Amino acid sequence: MNAESVSKNSQTYLTTDELSALIKYDARTIRERLKDSVLLEGVHYFRPFGGRKILYNWNVIERDMVKLSQVRPVGMAGIPMANGGMLHA
Repeated sequence: MNAESVSKNSQTYLTTDELSALIKYDARTIRERLKDSVLLEGVHYFRPFGGRKILYNWNVIERDMVKLSQVRPVGMAGIPMANGGMLHA
């Protein structure tokens, strides 16, 4: 699976392992470090039918990854806010 083939679909939902392959982060890192700090429930992922399984919305994740890299220059420290803004310390 690659980002080009995934982006062709209008809405693409991925498991943690599939997301891991696309963004080159270990699945454990996604579950323990990114989920609920950078990837927010209801925005970047959801639990279908209220179950335990998590599906990530690739379209939203890809949009936010690109948006944050354009807004914040490399080396500029800041804390991402839930509303999409950045707190500069």
